[in-house]
Amino acid sequence: MGLDQENPRAVAVCMLKGGVGKSTVAVNLARQLAAHDHDVLLIDLDPNGHASTGLGFDDEYHDTSESIGDTFFEEVDPDSVIYETGFNFDLLPSSEDLEQVEREIVVGDVFQPSALLKREIVDPLLGDEYDYIVTDSPAYRSRLTDNALVATGNLVLPLAPGNEAMTGLERTIERQIAPLRKHMDVDVLALVPNMLRGRIDQQTQDRQLLERLNAHDSLQDRIPNFARVTAWDAVDDGELNPSPGIRDRTSITKAYGERMPLLDYDPDCDQLKCFDELAHIVEVGEVVRDE
Repeated sequence: MGLDQENPRAVAVCMLKGGVGKSTVAVNLARQLAAHDHDVLLIDLDPNGHASTGLGFDDEYHDTSESIGDTFFEEVDPDSVIYETGFNFDLLPSSEDLEQVEREIVVGDVFQPSALLKREIVDPLLGDEYDYIVTDSPAYRSRLTDNALVATGNLVLPLAPGNEAMTGLERTIERQIAPLRKHMDVDVLALVPNMLRGRIDQQTQDRQLLERLNAHDSLQDRIPNFARVTAWDAVDDGELNPSPGIRDRTSITKAYGERMPLLDYDPDCDQLKCFDELAHIVEVGEVVRDE
């Protein structure tokens, strides 16, 4: 569609919990949006830099001479630290000194410190150069995470099975989203069960996560079709797909090791349909139910 996109949108992939596959979702969401013929920028705002190194930008991550942090203080133009990935979307990589940059934001006399990303990067680029901007945010509450949410106003929240899966979601809503909603609109576009390994016709942590998400009336509209379960009896009887959610496929892990998105590593992987639906959700701004 390119720059004639009528409703350009920025989105942050966010969860105040590590180990949920946040960077994997961000990279593959950006790639699928690009596959839909959009101009896409991926911003890696996580000091760990997993999205950047997962695309082969290790040198740029370790090079602190000019980096994303410099754009916050108007020391460099964003275009000078944005790179073509070779996968039809661009990347503004993280930097290993990003935590130091955050400290400077916190202690410095900075005007609207939570709006730096919005003011210096997203607002100037969204709609003019890019149809969609995807931001990979830190897994902890921080000024950087605030910047990601303020700059986008749209969230994709990945969750992985485990005893604290819902706790991470509650923490993200209570500590990060709710305070910002007092001042601006923040829309959760999708809740994404990710890294699932087991069948759900058995009592597994995968099933527990899906049951909790699907049982909440307030969450159901934000669960993608690939993770929506309404007939558990039919699942238990073997009549429905026992493996919803984004599955922990070997191809996803190997794609990261080969420094490329899943679509380019294994275009036949069955999980691409999940990332493709996420791209569609971002395009239209909400989950659209299959008829």
